Amino acid sequence: MKDFATKAKGAAIDIKGVSKHYGRFKALDDVDLQIQPGEFMSFLGPSGSGKTTTLNLIAGFTDLTRGEIRLDERSIGNTPAHKRNIGVVFQHYALFPHMTVAKNVAYPLQQRRVPKPAREAAVRETLAKVQLQDFAHRYPSELSGGQQQRVALARAMVFDPSVLLMDEPLGALDKKLREFLQLEIKRIHRELGSTFVYVTHDQEEALVLSDRIAVFNKGKIEQVGTGMELYTKPRTLFVGQFIGESSVLRGAHVEDGGAAVFTINGTPVRAARPAAGEGAHVILLRPETVSVHGAASDAPEGANRLTGTVTEALYLGSGVKYEVTIPGGTVISARMANAERLLTIGEEATVAWQPQDSILLADDGSAAQM
Repeated sequence: MKDFATKAKGAAIDIKGVSKHYGRFKALDDVDLQIQPGEFMSFLGPSGSGKTTTLNLIAGFTDLTRGEIRLDERSIGNTPAHKRNIGVVFQHYALFPHMTVAKNVAYPLQQRRVPKPAREAAVRETLAKVQLQDFAHRYPSELSGGQQQRVALARAMVFDPSVLLMDEPLGALDKKLREFLQLEIKRIHRELGSTFVYVTHDQEEALVLSDRIAVFNKGKIEQVGTGMELYTKPRTLFVGQFIGESSVLRGAHVEDGGAAVFTINGTPVRAARPAAGEGAHVILLRPETVSVHGAASDAPEGANRLTGTVTEALYLGSGVKYEVTIPGGTVISARMANAERLLTIGEEATVAWQPQDSILLADDGSAAQM
């Protein structure tokens, strides 16, 4: 795991057995999570999974039902939000329309009774960090959406918080601007050394920004890890499908000499290792590990092979994307860097992959049935 000890400004966050109930509804159910000082942690998951609830509990906007949250070993469950020294950036900016950019950014310092000379110096320095030093005298209505979001970021960090929380701050922006601001946020995090906690439902955004990602589902955390760990070694079928593109194969499953063998439409396919735990299992495939061939004889030696029909064929310049539907209706996706020719829709094809590329997971029912 990455060492964040050199980023002394950031605070450690320790979430222990935290739950939040609204009547009988469990928005958050017994969550544990440790965030290191100076780490960039993203909360990723579908709507209603508990990620924003967790952020609001850290910020102090919502009361705990059960459990404890500690900030640098100090319990903050009973500490009012304005005394937690935490910066927050919202999706909809929440800027004061009657104030200039400089006054918006200065507002947290005024509330803390920072003397005017120090306040003005901090505003200048912070606006320079978000590259808005020339916009200090403009009003929010005179700025683009991206500029307004950078003002909101500057206001959240001007008082030098140990923790900065962001709740889908780029959700209202177009793709190109989002990508630009992702890099800006990453740069600012490196410069500040504060602990960043970022809520998003966009997996690509989480992969670009984060040191680690906590994947939420139905009020619980399914897995915490780096983007690479979550993609290559998912612990659950939900994580495997939520992070990146994948195909899921179900079939009759047996163990054979330390390997797992599935019979799919009468054809045996193998995984390189036995299944962990008892119960039904599935094979999850990443598209870049799958190749598509017009003839079975063209498939690599030792590969698993299934036949089907090409139902999508896209030339992407840098490669080819295929979708092949096998008997029973399962669709297998493939991305190939090179192809001698583009197979056509309706053509019979063979999909192939090596046994070590079969990710074996417990069948939790989160994928569509074959």
